[in-house]
Amino acid sequence: MKQGYNEDELRSLFGAYDKNLKAVESLCGVAVRIEGDELIISGRDEELARLLIDKLIGSVRRGESVSPSAVKRYYAALAENPAAFDEMSVTPVCTTATGKKIFAKTLNQKRFVDAVNRNLLTFAIGPAGTGKTYLAVAMAAAAVRRGEVNRIILTRPAIEAGEKLGFLPGDLQMKVDPYLRPLYDALAEMFGADYTKLIERGTVEIAPLAYMRGRTLGNAFIILDEAQNTTPEQMKMFLTRFGEGSRAVVTGDISQIDLKGAPSGLTEAQNVLEGVDGIAFLHMSEKDVVRHDLVQKIVAAYDKYSQRRSNGKYDGKTE
Repeated sequence: MKQGYNEDELRSLFGAYDKNLKAVESLCGVAVRIEGDELIISGRDEELARLLIDKLIGSVRRGESVSPSAVKRYYAALAENPAAFDEMSVTPVCTTATGKKIFAKTLNQKRFVDAVNRNLLTFAIGPAGTGKTYLAVAMAAAAVRRGEVNRIILTRPAIEAGEKLGFLPGDLQMKVDPYLRPLYDALAEMFGADYTKLIERGTVEIAPLAYMRGRTLGNAFIILDEAQNTTPEQMKMFLTRFGEGSRAVVTGDISQIDLKGAPSGLTEAQNVLEGVDGIAFLHMSEKDVVRHDLVQKIVAAYDKYSQRRSNGKYDGKTE
């Protein structure tokens, strides 16, 4: 191929039944075909389509899978800021235990990574599926491997959606483990099965938020997940655990507060800490959802519903 693409790369790019290629054509308003050894692109935005295809091929070469949702993310990033996209796709956030390199997948994810690298405390606020927790754990793993911190501390409030901890079987650790499972899953991907040994040695600590009271957390990468379910008192308690040599990331989704009418510590923290030097707030949206396309549509639908209710336009009927 004149563009330097081989057949396997193009096959991965085009996808099953050419679904990825059709997404490129629809987004850029072009038609793409192969003539001999050349990729022919014609239509509304040929230059952007060529650039998009080139970047997607780069993704294939890095071992990433391409899907129609990935095509949309790449298109949005290139249309907004091509230079930032290049930075996003060059430097990996972390490498997993299997050797897979993890890259930011949207511009907001790249901004999140940059904010964590520049600030001692970073808040990442956004809907489910935007990679907040996953990227935070990836950055923590990378920091430990580089020797920037001695340990990783992962915590989240044990606020249950409809069930009471007391009714669950087992001791306290067994009761809270289900709430910490997403953190275990991310750790397993970064460190492999050896992550359990890291926990035994104290290099990685996973605990409910209540365990943080009275401690000073030094030389650690600290992640508070599901922070929308902290009370203001819990949030203040957590933020004042900071010790020398530490860095913290707080993630949460203010649209999924399970406090049953009580104020959220994450919401209050935005009002109290906005503008404080050394603290960054990064807001994500449904455009940053990197799960299934349907998740992005669900998040967008709920956002529109919430806006209608806040504007007094909801009459209780489905549309």
